[in-house]
Amino acid sequence: MAYPLQSALFALDAERAHRIAIAGLKLWGALGTPFAAKMDAKDPVEVAGLVFPNPVGLAAGLDKDAEAVAGLFGLGFGSVEVGTLTPLPQPGNPRPRLFRLVEDEAVINRMGFNNGGIDAALARVAAIRHRAGVLGINVGANKDSADRVADYALGVARAAPLADYITINVSSPNTPGLRDLQSRPALDELLAAADAARKNAESAVPRTPLFLKVAPDLDRAGLEGAIRAAIDNHVDALIVSNTTLSRPPLRSPHAGEAGGLSGAPLRALARAKLAEALEASGGELPLVSVGGINSPDEAQRRIDAGAKLVQVYSALVFKGPGLPRRIVRGLRAG
Repeated sequence: MAYPLQSALFALDAERAHRIAIAGLKLWGALGTPFAAKMDAKDPVEVAGLVFPNPVGLAAGLDKDAEAVAGLFGLGFGSVEVGTLTPLPQPGNPRPRLFRLVEDEAVINRMGFNNGGIDAALARVAAIRHRAGVLGINVGANKDSADRVADYALGVARAAPLADYITINVSSPNTPGLRDLQSRPALDELLAAADAARKNAESAVPRTPLFLKVAPDLDRAGLEGAIRAAIDNHVDALIVSNTTLSRPPLRSPHAGEAGGLSGAPLRALARAKLAEALEASGGELPLVSVGGINSPDEAQRRIDAGAKLVQVYSALVFKGPGLPRRIVRGLRAG
């Protein structure tokens, strides 16, 4: 079922439509809509010492530069995750780099951590007058960085005073070599540096929670290693998972584009990785499930399978901005 303006947005290049959506959400927030999210703040979930008004969050990637946080909370999300933010601004990969797979209700992106740098985004975060939910800040490394571990540590240190939680993103497929950081001992070194950085940060809260976001393409041994590294280095939750480089059967003419696949075709893989992560973690890490969630039923299935929270992004492209409230209300009704 189409939503207002869908046809107009789908007539545009995907990245241009995305920029228009961000502009609209900025205006929506400026009009004072964040109070509306309180309508759905009846289903609190506690994770990592934080109280989420409801279990439905926005995944990182939509609001990379923290431009539309208020408007996004106004859609009814219990949490909004901005980023990925890198220490220095970078343009990302050449265009075109974002593709709608309409026939598959999917998206392929190879954006490459395009963002204006963490300092500019944090200035916007600091200016937010009211947060209707939990704000996560997703951090990464610059593509040409000589020391990626130092990039993550810097991101954590800068974000800690303003973030409710910080996500360590080592799972994007669009920065060469980044996913290598998911393996031990590299991941232990990175997470230890991030843990030290948050402890040393001047923050209004004594300990900003760290979340780790992993790829769905990790095999069982790789996922178990990442989970053990997370537990050993005091990570507070695991986000399962990012986009996939795998290609299930797709109908769209864009199916052959390089980059990470998200949306409905990721659903089966995301479910399987959630189950693996629950078994491998033995309940020691709270789990956030992402990938192919586009309805209350699917969100409930992930929660029943062990997720404390769920996140959506690509489904908004196809289901519209009313999706967060529909999921929250459907979970409540169920």
